[in-house]
Amino acid sequence: MDIVYVRGLEVKTVIGVYEWEREIKQPVTVDLDMAYDIAKAAATDEHQFVLDYKIVCVRVTEFIEQSDLKLLEAMAEAIAALVRTEFHVPWVRVRIGKPAAITGAKDVGVIIERGAPRPFGVNQLYGETK
Repeated sequence: MDIVYVRGLEVKTVIGVYEWEREIKQPVTVDLDMAYDIAKAAATDEHQFVLDYKIVCVRVTEFIEQSDLKLLEAMAEAIAALVRTEFHVPWVRVRIGKPAAITGAKDVGVIIERGAPRPFGVNQLYGETK
C-alpha cells in the first residue's frame, strides 16, 4: 500500500479544557499519513484516480474550525474517522499538535493510527527502525 501525506496543516480553533481557552482560537497543526493505492493514478497520470490531498485538507480544516472539542485526543479520533469514512482510506495516522500549549516546548500533542495494519514502509517516514 502507498502513502499519501500532509505535513504541517495549521488551523486555528477553540480547543482546550480551561475557561480562558474556550474564549480564544489557538493554532493546531495536523500531519496525516493515509494509506491509498496510487497505482492507477501513476499508470494513467489521471487526477480522477488520486486521493486528492487538497480536498482532504479543505475538509479537515473545515471540521477543525467548526469543532467544539476540548481534547486533542478527541480531535485526533474525529479526524481519523472523518478521513477513513469520507475518503475511503483503510489506514490513517494522525498527528495533531498544539504548539502554543506549553511555555518552553515547541509543540505537544498526540499521534494515533486507525484502520488496517500499518502499511509496509511507513516506519521510514518517521525514522523508526522497527
